[in-house]
Amino acid sequence: MLNPQEIRKEFPILTQKVYGKPLVYLDNAATTQKPQCVIDAIANAYCTINSNVHRGVHHLSQVATEEFEKARRTVQKFIGAAHSHEIIFTRGTTESINLVATSFGNTFLKKGDKVIISTMEHHSNIVPWQMLRDRIGIELCIVPLTADESLDIEAYKQMFDEQTRLVSITHVSNVLGVTNPVKDIIDIAHSHNVPVLIDGAQSSPHIKVDVQELDADFFVMSGHKVYAPTGIGVLYGKEKWLNAMQPYHGGGEMIQTVRFEKTTYNELPYKFEAGTPDYVGAIALGTALEWVMEIGIENIAAHEHSLTQYALEKLQEIPQMRIFGKPDGAAISFLVGDIHPADLGTILDHLGIAIRTGHHCAQPLIDHLGIPGTIRASFAVYNTREEIDALVAGINRAVKMFDRC
Repeated sequence: MLNPQEIRKEFPILTQKVYGKPLVYLDNAATTQKPQCVIDAIANAYCTINSNVHRGVHHLSQVATEEFEKARRTVQKFIGAAHSHEIIFTRGTTESINLVATSFGNTFLKKGDKVIISTMEHHSNIVPWQMLRDRIGIELCIVPLTADESLDIEAYKQMFDEQTRLVSITHVSNVLGVTNPVKDIIDIAHSHNVPVLIDGAQSSPHIKVDVQELDADFFVMSGHKVYAPTGIGVLYGKEKWLNAMQPYHGGGEMIQTVRFEKTTYNELPYKFEAGTPDYVGAIALGTALEWVMEIGIENIAAHEHSLTQYALEKLQEIPQMRIFGKPDGAAISFLVGDIHPADLGTILDHLGIAIRTGHHCAQPLIDHLGIPGTIRASFAVYNTREEIDALVAGINRAVKMFDRC
């Protein structure tokens, strides 16, 4: 088992105080804090090797290119991809899904074709498909939830027909904290010759992902949720799909030859990486993933699972506590009595406790639950049971304040 107290020493931001109270950061599903090695990687890249990649014969460009491509191979290893050229660097999960919606959609979909998503999706896995629907006339099919707020797999099985062209499903719900049976979801889709995109924004920081074992056609993730900088992310796609898809952006790097009459496109992965990439962000992402792999994603998963179970036990002792779903990941969404989430969040903030309130970019799910929003506590490798105790104490203090009103 890992030692979170030792790990915390690697995160400078965790030493600060908020309103005179020690910072208790429980908003990791929104973004994680960054270890010193990642901060150093960013500074080192700008201080020692800053130069545009792939475009120069001089030393700095060659070294920057080598580090950029090394980061791509690190991502390949982290998610178990077969080839490094199946790794496309993007700005994050949102851009990765937009890329697939646009490029796959323009290449393979037509009016009347169907894409399956679910009730628990993040807006990033809803809006791009709605935009595609409005542009070319596809149909969106929504997997419902069961009474216990998990995916209705039996309903999902019945949704396939000859017009079904793609499934796009979250691996772990950012609201409910539930891990979906994505291997089963993929197998069912593949039995109908339908490819599957897995939104791994909330799974990649917490559990082992092997895209070959899952047989995922596409897998997307954000660096900033796995201890890397903001603005860098990943699209994994099977080589056969990426080769067949139209490019997403046009410009430099993604070309092979340009003539006014016709342009031919570059090979993978550069076909989908137009313009100067965020090579510093990619290098820092590689550093973050190496840091995670050194600790061991299995060790991180075990620690976070222990925290989640402890938090569920303690939260359920609070009167009028309502927990949504059956969280088995690293996030718990809840409400307490009739206290508005924003009010409770504000009180906790003044106690130094950072949590998330609102609809969590999942308004259709919140509407399905029939509530205005939730309070969400989400955990990372550096969180401790003492911080959960602080959260529970803060909630109890807030409840007493509202009882006196």
